[in-house]
Amino acid sequence: MIEATKIKEIKGIGEKTEKLFHKIGIYTAGDLIRCYPRGYDVYEEAVPVSGLEEGRTMTVTGVIFGKVQVSGNAKMQVVSLHVKDLTGTLCAVWFRMPFLRNTFARGGTVTLRGRIVNRKGRIVMEHPEIFYPPEKYEEKLHTLQPVYPLTAGLTNNAVIKAVKQVFDNLELSSETLPDEIRMKYGLAEYNYALRGIHFPEDKEVFFHSRNRLVFEEFLEFILALRKLKDGSEKLKNEYVMDVHPEVLRFIGSLPFTLTKAQKKVWKEIAKNLASDTVMARLIQGDVGSGKTIVAVLALMNAALNGYQGAMMAPTEVLARQHYELITGLFEEYGIPIKTVLLTGSMTAKEKRRAYDRIECGLAKIIVGTHALIQNAVNYDNLALVITDEQHRFGVRQREIFAEKGGMPHVLVMSATPIPRTLAIILYGDLDISVIDELPANRLPIKNCVVDTGFRKTAYSFMKKQIAQGRQCYVICPMVEESEHLEVENVTDYAATLQAELGEDVVVDFLHGKMRQKEKDAVMDRFSMKISHVLVSTTVVEVGIDVPNATVMLIENAERFGLAQLHQLRGRVGRGKHQSYCIFMSASKAKETKRGS
Repeated sequence: MIEATKIKEIKGIGEKTEKLFHKIGIYTAGDLIRCYPRGYDVYEEAVPVSGLEEGRTMTVTGVIFGKVQVSGNAKMQVVSLHVKDLTGTLCAVWFRMPFLRNTFARGGTVTLRGRIVNRKGRIVMEHPEIFYPPEKYEEKLHTLQPVYPLTAGLTNNAVIKAVKQVFDNLELSSETLPDEIRMKYGLAEYNYALRGIHFPEDKEVFFHSRNRLVFEEFLEFILALRKLKDGSEKLKNEYVMDVHPEVLRFIGSLPFTLTKAQKKVWKEIAKNLASDTVMARLIQGDVGSGKTIVAVLALMNAALNGYQGAMMAPTEVLARQHYELITGLFEEYGIPIKTVLLTGSMTAKEKRRAYDRIECGLAKIIVGTHALIQNAVNYDNLALVITDEQHRFGVRQREIFAEKGGMPHVLVMSATPIPRTLAIILYGDLDISVIDELPANRLPIKNCVVDTGFRKTAYSFMKKQIAQGRQCYVICPMVEESEHLEVENVTDYAATLQAELGEDVVVDFLHGKMRQKEKDAVMDRFSMKISHVLVSTTVVEVGIDVPNATVMLIENAERFGLAQLHQLRGRVGRGKHQSYCIFMSASKAKETKRGS
């Protein structure tokens, strides 16, 4: 069958290109045709220069004005071309393409298509496609061209050519869905959908094709989860535990009262732990709703009943924060439960010490990252497994974690907003608990979506908040500058912001490429209010808890997903003070602002 054909056997794919395809998980022709486009380029009518909008990919046709300019150095040559029509003049730039100087004739007409950016107050089209003569653009006008996930060295055109070759030789697959199901839901035939998702003739064909493929994927997913749940529901509870009196005393000693929603969820967990079958439960609650304290109660209860409990977080920063919270609470309230931390950045000596304490049973609560499921970790009597920020972990990772015990109870937590119906589908192997109210002292976060012209005002607002004793986050999507993307970057941004806010304000920065000790030092300074502003990448997306931080400014907000924006916004509004989130976008497109 053609689907089983190795990728290197497709015409035009040599040894070097084969390795590039392997990097993105494509080994056969079947893998290739099931690697669906991540998006589409829609080739629309050209607009006049005066109609170009910053932040959008657009097309313009005009007369070449003046000479082609080449600037920069040997490592980074920049080609500039000016195109003029009756409404204005546009500058187009290309990087590392000096040969273009011999491509254009002065006075000739050309069509360019590229992203419009603002460089020092001037509209520029970056690295556009060239249609010279303009008639070549007619071939792509109104079409949807697929855009595939790539890796460095692999071009989108190479993937398109390979996919087309596979389709030219592909045998029709037999339909997997019964006719009555397809008719009931108006679903396309499988082979039609497969071609339509890669090379749709128009948007109608694309939506029709996508609906069919999405339906089938969800159906397979639901059936697999139902099978998993049917099996897990029959598992006998090997770690039956009642609520220990010390847990009740601890709840009564807390300086705050649990919300009704927290109490309800804790009762559901306690009932599961004491039942005849193993717990498999999801806690879904908004950022700041108090999921962590409920998890701490479950861990404490397991430990006081003589068992071990483990909590896995997606990042070391969050794992360390959970560890410090738990040990701090136990010390404050005199609870004699040994807790250990286990992360990938720990030294070999530190890890061995943790392994020993876990295996002998001295450590009753273990907090860490993916290091908790490594082969080197052997638990004594693991009865409870908790994964925080569930959207970062898959079903298989939970299974591996669970296999570390006999058949431990499983509790997973997620702050990503999920409608209940969708949660039932996505987490079909779990019972669902919802914490749907915030603690009494939490005020709703005030949000606004603005363009880059609001930046000076945002900085002034931040200075006022800092003068009142508050702190601020600034989130940037990149660590270092890229010549191809006009997005803010952490290191340069921090320096610029420091100059803008003045010497009295301490600006720090944080990103994933820093060593763990550096990250810890930065977070310690921010937590202790030594620094006033933290410029960071999305490394602070999950779990960072600084109640004094009241402002979150997210640069290039259009480059983040909605779930990620929700997580980032949750870093503020964690204290008693009114908090604010400013979504700043360089894009003026209406669709982008609606999405934000």
